[in-house]
Amino acid sequence: MKLLTCEYAGRAFAAVSDGEYVWEAAPDMPALIRALDGKLPGKELCSGTALPLADVKLLSPIPVPAQDVICLGMNYAEHSVEAERWGGDAEFKKNAGKAVYFSKRAAYIIGPGDYIDGHFDIVDSLDYEAELAVVLGRDAYRVSEGEAMDYVLGYSVLNDVSARNLQTAHKQFYFGKSLDTHTAMGPWIVTRDEFGWEPELDIRCFVNGEKRQDSNTRWQIFGIAHVIAELSAGITLRAGTIIAMGTPAGVGMGTTPPRYLKSGDIVRCEIDGIGALENKVK
Repeated sequence: MKLLTCEYAGRAFAAVSDGEYVWEAAPDMPALIRALDGKLPGKELCSGTALPLADVKLLSPIPVPAQDVICLGMNYAEHSVEAERWGGDAEFKKNAGKAVYFSKRAAYIIGPGDYIDGHFDIVDSLDYEAELAVVLGRDAYRVSEGEAMDYVLGYSVLNDVSARNLQTAHKQFYFGKSLDTHTAMGPWIVTRDEFGWEPELDIRCFVNGEKRQDSNTRWQIFGIAHVIAELSAGITLRAGTIIAMGTPAGVGMGTTPPRYLKSGDIVRCEIDGIGALENKVK
C-alpha cells in the first residue's frame, strides 16, 4: 500500500492509496504513523470518499520531519571509491569497515515537482544523490538485526542534494547537505510488505534525461537491519525517522571533469517498485 501526503481543494492531509485512488486517513503523516502504532495499514483505511490519484497534488510524504534525516555516506563500494578520489581529505575516505553516518537538516522536505533552490550565490558545485529512504513505523531502541524488519514502515525515494564546495570548505557534511530545499522525497511511502526483506531494488538517477546513476540496493555495504540495530544500540529512533541509505556511483563529483547541476536542470530519481521523484533546479 502507498502512504502519501497530498493537497486537494487547498487542503493538505495524509492518505492511503492503491495506486489509482486516494483515501484521506489522517491530518498529516506523523498523525497517521502514530495511529498505526507500528502496524501496517489495512484495507479498512480504504473507505469513505475516494479521490482519483491523478486529481491530487503530491507533496513529500513527510514534509516536516520531527528529527533530522539520518544519512549514510559511502555505502556503495563504487561510490566510496569515487568519493575518495574526488575528496582526498579525511571526510571523504572509505568507511574502513564502519558505517559512515551524518545528519541532514531538513526544515521542510520538498516533494515531486517542487523546485530545488540551487543557492548559487554560495554554491558552485551542486550535486544529486538518488537514495533509498527507510521510514520507521515505531520507536526503536536496542533493536536486534533480527527484529529490525518489524520496525520499518516502508520505503521512499530520496534525493540527497549536496553542495560539494561547502562540504569541502567546512570539512564535514552537515552544512553542505542541509540547505533549504536540498532534501527531496517522494512520491510516497510504499509499505514494507510489498517487498522481500531486505529489498533489492534497481535505483537510477537521470539529469535532463541522461542516465547518471544505475545500480541496485543489494550493493549497499551496510544493510537496513545492520543500520537500525547499530544506531538503536544507543539512540532512540522515533517513529517517523527517515534513514537515507546512501547513494551509488555516478554522482556529478565522480566524473572527470565533474558535472554539476545548473539552473534549469531536471533531476529524476527512480527506484523500481516505489516510483519516481522529479525536481527542477532553479
